[in-house]
Amino acid sequence: ALWPAAAVEVYTSKEVNAVNGTNLRLKCTFSSSSPISQDLSVTWNFQPEDLSSHEPVFYYLKEPYKVPTGRFKERVTWDGNIERKDVSIVIWNLQPTDNGTFTCQVNNPPDFYGTIGEVRLRVVQKVHFSEIHFLAVAIGSACVLMIVVVTVVIICRHRRKKAQEKRIEVADTDL
Repeated sequence: ALWPAAAVEVYTSKEVNAVNGTNLRLKCTFSSSSPISQDLSVTWNFQPEDLSSHEPVFYYLKEPYKVPTGRFKERVTWDGNIERKDVSIVIWNLQPTDNGTFTCQVNNPPDFYGTIGEVRLRVVQKVHFSEIHFLAVAIGSACVLMIVVVTVVIICRHRRKKAQEKRIEVADTDL
């Protein structure tokens, strides 16, 4: 009989956009057919858009280890929680040179093989007008329009009432 191979499944977003100079949490979670091992390791790497060689970003084995050199030195912090199967990191002060693909690999002995999470990062100069922004503007505009209409109705009624009172007053003085 053939036994199914034990494997680690890794989950990340496919693509993320972030604004130049901001910080970004690169989320990576995993599932494993084995309980979480004391020897669980996490490796984050980076491949620039020009497809030059991979660069180490972060490493975890029993505790987080920052890279001692390279573009991500002093710019990456651990933001994961192994018990929750979260192995995310935060990249600080994003730069256009950070455009590329980040990979998240988890080994949980005896589960060594499995998927590698890949997330493509695009650092932009400013935020694009999204559907959420459009919705916020539409709702805000509708609220302002309703306030204007209600105000106009109240003013018109008030003036009509004043005019009616004046007509009654003039009619009373004519009698």
